[in-house]
Amino acid sequence: MTDVFDGEFFEKLNTLKMSLDMRLSQGLSGARKSSAKGVSVEFSDFREYVLGDDIRRIDWNAYGRSDKLYIKQFMEEKEGIFQIFVDTSRSMSFGEIPKAKMALQTAGALSYIILNNLDRVYINEMKENSLTRGKGVTGAAAFPYVLEELRRMEFDGGTDLNHTILSRPVQPGGVSFIISDFLDGGGVEEAVRYLVFRKQAVVMVQILSKEEMEIGYEGTLNMRDMETGERVKITMSNAVVKSYHEQLANMQESLKSLAKKYGAGYIFMRSDDSLINAMLHGFYGILQGK
Repeated sequence: MTDVFDGEFFEKLNTLKMSLDMRLSQGLSGARKSSAKGVSVEFSDFREYVLGDDIRRIDWNAYGRSDKLYIKQFMEEKEGIFQIFVDTSRSMSFGEIPKAKMALQTAGALSYIILNNLDRVYINEMKENSLTRGKGVTGAAAFPYVLEELRRMEFDGGTDLNHTILSRPVQPGGVSFIISDFLDGGGVEEAVRYLVFRKQAVVMVQILSKEEMEIGYEGTLNMRDMETGERVKITMSNAVVKSYHEQLANMQESLKSLAKKYGAGYIFMRSDDSLINAMLHGFYGILQGK
């Protein structure tokens, strides 16, 4: 696969950054303000003094006007923590335009937006039953490091999504993006349930290829599972194609139902779509918390 982070990719980044507002429902935002009260420099409100409060925060001007002691409250600045999980199983390399390309570009574009908002991002590679987690980085200067992490990924073997995500602890609080085709017989519910338990806002990003969405084969085919190597002979009739599309639709509906059950997000992307169209269509509502 050619370098997915080419000149065209970089041309799209600023468009995406300007178009996607990273206001997340949990208020996790570096250099932006959460609804929690803290001790940063931006004033928020007053409240009456109670025993034990820091007397240095008493507003003496307000005391002079009212003869009552008031404490200044400030908006707390919180660094958002983002986990990006990338499925690097061999099935992700399928397609004339591989699903892997859209997965890497999506992870890269999300990282660019996150880092430019001074939040922290961790890149997680999911392969077989293990999870490889990069170091958490923040700031726009860290973007080349993230791209190198993504470039090093090789799409091979299989992936057990549940086992992989549960194999390493995730710190409480934050946002988790799971980027995969979700063609895993074991599903992903255990992983989503665990991440929600760890107070993560979860977004499942499903990527499928044109060939998987638009079956155009006829006759008898010898097919091989890209991850297990298992071979099977299938006669592609109208009835078989219809059954395939029904099962595909059912699988996607199951992912949507899973998202609804756990208060997560679900986004569908095609590998042959443009990155800007796919992200603006899929991510805008999710990132607005709608």
